[in-house]
Amino acid sequence: MSKTIKEINRKILDGTVRVVTAAEMPAIVEELGAERAAAEIDVVTTGTFGAMCSSGVWLNFGHSEPPMKMTRVWLNDVEAYAGVAAVDAYLGVTQASETLGMEYAGAHVIEDLLLGRPVVLRAVSRGSECYPRKAILTEITLAGLNQAIMSNPRNAYQRYNAAANSGDGVLQTYMGKLLPGCGNVTFSGAGEMSPLMNDPDLETIGIGTRIFLGGGIGTITGSGTQHNPGAQFATLMVQGDLKQMSAEFLRAALFHGYGSSLYVGIGIPIPVLHAGIAQKTAIRDRDIETDIIDYAVPSRQRPVVGRCNYEQLKSGSVLLQRRRVPASPLASFRMAGRIAAALKRWIQRGEFFLSVPAAALPSRGSSAPLAIKPPQQRLKLFYRRPAEILPRPAGLRITWDAERCFSCGQCLGICRAGVFAKDGEWRVTADTGRCRGCGLCVQLCPAGAIAGEKNGR
Repeated sequence: MSKTIKEINRKILDGTVRVVTAAEMPAIVEELGAERAAAEIDVVTTGTFGAMCSSGVWLNFGHSEPPMKMTRVWLNDVEAYAGVAAVDAYLGVTQASETLGMEYAGAHVIEDLLLGRPVVLRAVSRGSECYPRKAILTEITLAGLNQAIMSNPRNAYQRYNAAANSGDGVLQTYMGKLLPGCGNVTFSGAGEMSPLMNDPDLETIGIGTRIFLGGGIGTITGSGTQHNPGAQFATLMVQGDLKQMSAEFLRAALFHGYGSSLYVGIGIPIPVLHAGIAQKTAIRDRDIETDIIDYAVPSRQRPVVGRCNYEQLKSGSVLLQRRRVPASPLASFRMAGRIAAALKRWIQRGEFFLSVPAAALPSRGSSAPLAIKPPQQRLKLFYRRPAEILPRPAGLRITWDAERCFSCGQCLGICRAGVFAKDGEWRVTADTGRCRGCGLCVQLCPAGAIAGEKNGR
């Protein structure tokens, strides 16, 4: 039996569509088999919520009086790229403030706009006969912009390598805080909830596919940069109207020692057109394997020090070099579930229809060599036991702000005192009374939910 997207949209219109989330589908296929599941289920909704640095927005400010062609633009002292038309600029999420440094970046400007806060626009121009104005300083809001189009060149990795650190000191990376001596493992990606893991051969996901993006409706505009589906590292280029989005599903983040990023919520509906797709959407965390990479080695081709699956990673520890090592996520599984559930509701209510891709995404990634090749160096690896080199207690007392937390879970694998815990929905909680003052969790939380101060202050 097979179906078409047109037939599924007709069911959405008349209210008879059957939708389940990616978390629900494996049990259904196990009970009914792929053929019956395909007959009964029309759509499987997916979700992912993680730090996606390759993101940003195109902003159109409208013309001033007299008009000007903006050659350089700053928003709250964060520079946006203005090398296009007169009053268009692209604001990248990792671009840091020229006055506040990495602690405030393009991601924070986007969040401020979504929260309705005014943002200071500063621009300069060389001036011309048709654009005589040379400078402007004013305030803007999201509502007052002509357009604010989120346009992200690389989002929603199919899966992601996990990270460890065999070196002698703590590493602050885009994979979070990595303890020395392979003292912890961090990982990203939504596992069995991942949109691209539920359609690994890109049968239904293509250019023009309508998606959940940041709380609004967006589209896939192409394959993302570094797209490599053959190695299960497919990525997506996506676009949507920022004015329709929500700060609930777009959250500015700071990775201390590395820089800022933006947590982006993406959900993709997978139409169950036949039994083969039903079987693929029954994927479980134990079916998804990934490598553990050593970030202590300063090389583009970092060595693999272990391999595990997402079920093991989500359990809270993995076997690495013959010992148990704490593991913690950077992506929020709780938010991924909420995205899939929200998309499910939209479809059931007739507020979201599926789209037939205008074209397929590439089935292979680029094999072109790097244009820049640094000199080759001989690399020597050193592995040490973490107990010998973990920092001594710093005498800190931590505070925790539950309102800021979006349950990414980085803290779960770094605390040795059991301060942080999660429930069955991956909601993170903290019992600060258990804190021993080691300070490992301070400057860890990308949302700023964890802070530390010296005892006695």
